[in-house]
Amino acid sequence: MSGNVALLDATLAAAKAEDRAALIAYLPAGFPTVDGGIAAVKAVFEGGADIVEIGLPHSDPVLDGPVIQTADDIALKGGVKIADVMRTVREAYEATGKPVLVMTYWNPIDRYGVERFTAELAAAGGAGCILPDLPVQESALWREHAEKHGLATVFVVAPSSKDQRLAEITAVGSGFVYAASLMGVTGTRVSVGAQAQDLVVRTRATTDLPVCVGLGVSDAAQAAEVAGFADGVIVGSAFVKRMLDAPDAASGLVAVRELAAELAAGVRKR
Repeated sequence: MSGNVALLDATLAAAKAEDRAALIAYLPAGFPTVDGGIAAVKAVFEGGADIVEIGLPHSDPVLDGPVIQTADDIALKGGVKIADVMRTVREAYEATGKPVLVMTYWNPIDRYGVERFTAELAAAGGAGCILPDLPVQESALWREHAEKHGLATVFVVAPSSKDQRLAEITAVGSGFVYAASLMGVTGTRVSVGAQAQDLVVRTRATTDLPVCVGLGVSDAAQAAEVAGFADGVIVGSAFVKRMLDAPDAASGLVAVRELAAELAAGVRKR
């Protein structure tokens, strides 16, 4: 079975045709439970997210701040496995027909097996993978299997990336480019800043792929700001925080659905 990279491409193109940025939400699998995580993904889609990234919980998430680390710890203590990540992708895709990606560090894939991981992700209806710590020069094996199974390979670029490095990364990526808005880890910020806009401009000079900005966006005003210069707005910690702060699971679902609706309005306002 082929993955859904074409659906991802079409979704981003449709947002562009509507003269707006796409809203991309992030939630970790297995948080607060496997079933609860699946319900949360469905809730953010219902609220207005165009695309969802499912985080594969990791014991040493170098890119993630304390909010996502807390959620990852809860998921890992609950015994979440890669099979649960695949189930989350499958059920979210089957319920919504919308693109679902996995965001993961390289080590779990390497241990699981690249062929096995890509085949299972494609069979689950996944659209691709975001790989924040896989160096481009070491990515050939992954890309070969991802392409064979119809999966996007999304690489992360940062403000520190030199123009030549940006060109090397975007030349082999697919789906979209994940532009980290600032140096550091994930988390909500007071301002997303001009660094992000400069990075988008420099990245676009090297590729026709959509450039989507993550790290720091937490409300509709920030989403509107980023939507003014990016093809997609990626929000993770703000969703996870809403769930962590909720008094119970049902309230958490209401909270993330409402946040998705606010952010969806924001990306349309810009």
